[in-house]
Amino acid sequence: MKALRKPVYLAAGANTVSMGTGRKEFDPRKTRPGLEHYINEAVRAVLAQVSNADLVDEGVIANFMAARFNRQGNLASLLAAAHPALRYKPMVRVEGACGTGGLGLVTAIKTVLAELADVVLVVGVEVQNTVKAVYGADILAGAGHYASQRKGGHAYFFPAKFSDRAGAYFTRYGGERTRKAMAAWYANAIGNARLNPLAQEYHNTTPDLVKVGMSKPNPESFTEHLNLFDCSKVSDGAAALLVCSEEGLAKLGLGRDAAVQVAGYGQVVDDLVQAPPDLTTLTTSRKAVEGALGQAGIDVSEVGVFEVHDCFTITGILAVEALGLAQPGEGPDLVSAGGIGRGGAYPTNTSGGLIGYGHPTGASGVRMAVDLWKQLVGRAEGFQIPVAKPYGLLISMGGDDRTVVSMALRR
Repeated sequence: MKALRKPVYLAAGANTVSMGTGRKEFDPRKTRPGLEHYINEAVRAVLAQVSNADLVDEGVIANFMAARFNRQGNLASLLAAAHPALRYKPMVRVEGACGTGGLGLVTAIKTVLAELADVVLVVGVEVQNTVKAVYGADILAGAGHYASQRKGGHAYFFPAKFSDRAGAYFTRYGGERTRKAMAAWYANAIGNARLNPLAQEYHNTTPDLVKVGMSKPNPESFTEHLNLFDCSKVSDGAAALLVCSEEGLAKLGLGRDAAVQVAGYGQVVDDLVQAPPDLTTLTTSRKAVEGALGQAGIDVSEVGVFEVHDCFTITGILAVEALGLAQPGEGPDLVSAGGIGRGGAYPTNTSGGLIGYGHPTGASGVRMAVDLWKQLVGRAEGFQIPVAKPYGLLISMGGDDRTVVSMALRR
């Protein structure tokens, strides 16, 4: 993959609370904030960090399914409602299922590389707590090939897809050790979320997280190989940041110590219509990671902090292997031994990840970049870790490993 033709930076990140079940203030019986609320909050938090909001040249909004969850299209124009400085400027909406946020980042990076803009605002948003869970599952099934897969699929379409991956992994590599690692992943996610006031699981007080994570799946009410604690939650929220050229950083009055550099990215897709070639491997994610590391010219051993798309606990284990942190079949051992923990060799999802922070679908990839930025510049506050190595790496994955962006960021 070609090297980036000029430096590109990320700066001025902001996340909203991930709202949904688990938050004390969430009440499904009451009217809740909509898209505009979360977009406005994230955008204004970003623009408050710069010298002049008028310096934003363009904007990208990343959203998966507002047309169905909220009956709202034309989302690019909602950015103009967030701040007067954004009126009459180019704005675009992108979509790539659960990998939408990653696509938003890449779209902005390409615009800066093309020298069409020096400062691009990227916003990811999703408001999903508008329908009952089973109806939401049907909407989210649009991340797969709906025409050929939905009719014969499970009522809870994507949990069942990843339940199938878990079952295949159990068969090939051993069910008991993998199940224990999935519970360990859950415990790590919630432990990290308890340190992050914005996380959906921030208020979680369960005393024995591993015990809960080991709950036996009930295929009569859910899926065969996943329990409810293996799943990321339905979430409402937004995340935003600025993608800048070197000139853009200077104009905004932001120093290099307030930014991270995009060292490399991999953006790949696989055939949506076809089944994954191997249920025990995130093949497309691995290709994206190889692209990001290759463009950055680094090895994964140089990465000090990771953000991966753990829509389910089994996905987290598969992501560890896609990153090359463990060989196929050895991811459970790494996770169970604490390798992804805050003090482990590969700190992962330090703000809670999708399972702990929450998964407002279109926002998740942007949120990952914001949290890596926070860690690398020392602004993660309650969930800050000592990052001994100069790089962070993310995987923003859409569908059943169909649309993936991986990105390496350098302090």
